[in-house]
Amino acid sequence: MLFAPLAASAALGVGKAIVGDIAKTVQSAVGGSAGSTAKSAAEAKAKKASTDFESMFLEQSLDRLSQSEGTDGPLGDNGTGGGVYRSMLTKEYAGQIVKSGGVGIADQVFREMMKMQEGAGAKVS
Repeated sequence: MLFAPLAASAALGVGKAIVGDIAKTVQSAVGGSAGSTAKSAAEAKAKKASTDFESMFLEQSLDRLSQSEGTDGPLGDNGTGGGVYRSMLTKEYAGQIVKSGGVGIADQVFREMMKMQEGAGAKVS
């Protein structure tokens, strides 16, 4: 995995704060109800949030990689719209990586969110 060291540092730093905020949002959306429909809706929201987080992380990582290419060629910033094209391309690459299974960040974030949600549910009872 090319992004494993980078993923670990980002997930520990920025990721914990984001995961905590997302878990609180999911918990408030559920409202503490124990219904299976509410739980599955909360899991669906958490899964979407975790895949969105992985996509955003990969997009930022790929953007950093593509910036080191220089300004020559079709991805260079020397023409009109070069920067826009580059950002659209990296966003599409990140989305395709996530659709094909990603690098594992979304799964880890999802599991952490579920643990936080279960912990918050136990404190409410």
